[in-house]
Amino acid sequence: MGLRFDFSSSHGKFALPVRLLCCTLLSVMTHNNPETDVVEFIQSMGLLLRRVRAAAASHELSLTESAVLGRLAREGLFTIADLARAEGVKPQSMGTTVGALEEMGLVGRKPHPTDGRQVNIELTAKGAEVRKNAKDAKRAWLEQAVARLDERDRQTLFSAGEIIKRLGGS
Repeated sequence: MGLRFDFSSSHGKFALPVRLLCCTLLSVMTHNNPETDVVEFIQSMGLLLRRVRAAAASHELSLTESAVLGRLAREGLFTIADLARAEGVKPQSMGTTVGALEEMGLVGRKPHPTDGRQVNIELTAKGAEVRKNAKDAKRAWLEQAVARLDERDRQTLFSAGEIIKRLGGS
């Protein structure tokens, strides 16, 4: 029976499973003091995030580009202004991001159904495929890394995931 991971998130900015990303190192914290542990934890999360992202590096997408593809895949059509608001960036920056994705053939423009002045951005078939391939590469790397853990560490990892999920919801 293979390991299964859900990389979806209710927070569009996070393409990776924060609950798994964060909890990987909980069992190795030194518990020196809360401040030191938090700093070490953040550094460890960053390291794991970089390793998982490196697994899909051949796709060469920025975090914002990946987030936009994910949002379009999950939620459908968006205007550039709506994407900018959803991702917490300026419309001009989102316009640049969308332009780059469009040049790569990953998104397309579609007339807005009710407002002729606006254009919706949609995920193309190529964009969906690139997103799927990147997701699969990340998932495969993480599954292999977790498979190398012993059973006790895997149980700790998945138990810690539930705690982190609660922290993320607060």
